[in-house]
Amino acid sequence: MDAEGKKVAERDEKMIQEAYQDLLNGYLSSNHRKKVEIIERAFNFAKQAHAGVRRRSGEPYIMHPIAVAKIASQEIGLGSTSICAALLHDVVEDTDYTVEDIEQHFGPKIAQLVEGLTKISGGIFGDKASLQAENFRKLLLTMSEDIRVVLIKMADRLHNMRTLGSMAPNKRYKIAGETLYIYAPLAHRLGLFAIKTELEDLSFKHEHPDIYREIEAKIRESEARRSAAYSDFAEPIKAKLNELGIKYEAKARLKSVYSIYNKMEKKQLPFEEVYDLYAVRIVFECDDPSKEKGICWSIYSAITDLYQLHPGRTRDWIVTPKANGYQALHLTVMGPEGNWIEVQIRSRRMDEIAEKGFAAHWKYKIGEGEEEPELNAWLKTIKDILDNPEPSAIDFLNTLKLNLFATEIVVFTPSGELVTLPAGATVLDLAFHLHTELGMHCIAGKVNHKLMPLQTELKSGDQVEVLTSKNQMPLPEWENYMVTAKARTRLRKGLRAMRQPVITRGNEKLTRWFAENGIEESNYVLTKLQGIFHVSNRDDLCYQLGADEIALGEFLIKPLRKASDTPKQSTKGLLSKIPLIGKMVSSDNKTQEAETVEPINTKQVYYLHTTEKGPNYTMSTCCHPIPGDAVMGFIDDDGRVQIHSLDCPEAQVLKAGYGSRIVATEWDEVKQEKFVAQVRVEGIDRFGILQELIYLISVHLGIDLRKLDIEASAEVFHADLWVRVSDADVVSDLCRQMKSIDGVTKATRIH
Repeated sequence: MDAEGKKVAERDEKMIQEAYQDLLNGYLSSNHRKKVEIIERAFNFAKQAHAGVRRRSGEPYIMHPIAVAKIASQEIGLGSTSICAALLHDVVEDTDYTVEDIEQHFGPKIAQLVEGLTKISGGIFGDKASLQAENFRKLLLTMSEDIRVVLIKMADRLHNMRTLGSMAPNKRYKIAGETLYIYAPLAHRLGLFAIKTELEDLSFKHEHPDIYREIEAKIRESEARRSAAYSDFAEPIKAKLNELGIKYEAKARLKSVYSIYNKMEKKQLPFEEVYDLYAVRIVFECDDPSKEKGICWSIYSAITDLYQLHPGRTRDWIVTPKANGYQALHLTVMGPEGNWIEVQIRSRRMDEIAEKGFAAHWKYKIGEGEEEPELNAWLKTIKDILDNPEPSAIDFLNTLKLNLFATEIVVFTPSGELVTLPAGATVLDLAFHLHTELGMHCIAGKVNHKLMPLQTELKSGDQVEVLTSKNQMPLPEWENYMVTAKARTRLRKGLRAMRQPVITRGNEKLTRWFAENGIEESNYVLTKLQGIFHVSNRDDLCYQLGADEIALGEFLIKPLRKASDTPKQSTKGLLSKIPLIGKMVSSDNKTQEAETVEPINTKQVYYLHTTEKGPNYTMSTCCHPIPGDAVMGFIDDDGRVQIHSLDCPEAQVLKAGYGSRIVATEWDEVKQEKFVAQVRVEGIDRFGILQELIYLISVHLGIDLRKLDIEASAEVFHADLWVRVSDADVVSDLCRQMKSIDGVTKATRIH
């Protein structure tokens, strides 16, 4: 090794040892049993296994497992077993060592965790399966074995997000989108609030770097004003609590950049009008959990003596904790400046659980065998979905989203049993939640002793009795009356079970008919048959045959024999299109040049432009992006790049489910093309204001107005305009100029 190589090796070794010592110091200051020897062995084992390997950022690979172990230990609160598993989590996947080797050196528990983490990363899936969705399915399956697997995976994802800058743009989009769509809501559901917030912010930072920097700068600029407002509000509260002799810590908790952006977008507000930039959190010390509730309410009383309470925004999460274990008392009061301020009251124990989720529960367990009822109930729901998986990976992710993002309500059964359901849940959701058979035969519900139909939406505090009839049969349209993943999964399973005997009968008919008429069964023959009878798959075809809704006749024999003699093969590929060269004949017998479809390199930026032949992209209809918008490309089944806004909900699904088909895009030269954009205008109605708006758009700015919807009520008007523009800057300028018209209070583009 030359002198330079020696220098690099020494620098690397120093960096590795410092990072490991930092991990160890954090562990030693925790209240876990001190098992330093096994952690030391795991570190040395992983360091030797990854020797000579570097990450994309250039640092030694072992720095990643150390960082993951540090997050698991210091930010989630896990102990030595998890630290060892985190240090070893990539050894089986990336080196020649096996799970058996890990078990031999570190015992079955650590080996089981490492195997669970390896399962998530590895695996070969079918052509149509989404790698991300399958990985996520495996991740959830491991939760029922040991929740620590998913907590370590969270730590792994958080470190990957913190070091995402060194990845290629399309990889950044894929990982950021997947994180926002899957991992952030999962962190929220597990009560990992701090990690959920950071994952959201990091995803947003990589998807919208300019907007992120802009909001961050405005937060910095407003810091002095915010700090003064907090002092004015908090000082009288502190004086009161000191009088009561409560030992506490009060602090202002700033909204995250992502949640500020969400509020600005949802309410169409500028940054300056987001008044609830911070919430006040009061964390008090209390050694006796039985006294916590009393102290919470005495602090509540002290605050409401000082400030006016918002009556509709008090939330008691102490008596009925959220499903992720969260406990606190929230109230909203009017501050000195005339703005509503939220105050969160928690004990130190509640605060740790709020930040670290279920991992923190272990610290406060009384007995060894004590269970976590909320977590177990949720895991049971997840297991229910996994036992009956959706055929499509994207359907599977969407089904999971129903549970991950749900806001909760609490309802009661006639016997007084408390049931937590997502907001918007119906009588039918409750029926399936309680038991599949109840759901399958549900005819109505008694909500607060009043007879209501099965699609009735429930509210928190309702008492609900499910009414059934053995003559009732479930219907596919019941899905429209449900919001819970559990109910939908159980309904689909029940419908499939009911259909199966009919499908089997139809399948026998079809096979016999093929044999009698000398037709060879093939995918092409089945596709042709499905097309003739207008059904989407073989099961539907067999069901209709078995139920005698359709019949196989002689008119089918000739075309199907011909199809079976000359089976056609699809030449459609996804990322490896073969260019079509030469001539092809169109339906009017004129010869034309075949379009050459070039393979697209997803690792490079794809520049969007227009040539004589037209644009090299297609616009999605779900979000209507225009040049200048932050966009990404998705390679569709025809090998063309389809453009979506980065914020588009459909794009979030594509990033999470089809990462390999995402391509980073930039607007290049878009020749004189025009795009339709929608603008919403609001203001005070007066005579002639519409005429001024139209004059500004059509005459002064020369913009083509395609459609106008306007409605005036009392003294206020709302208008939606559709205009043809060349890019996003034109729309921004239009909105700015419209706001200068007397009476117009708001003009914003609607995506």
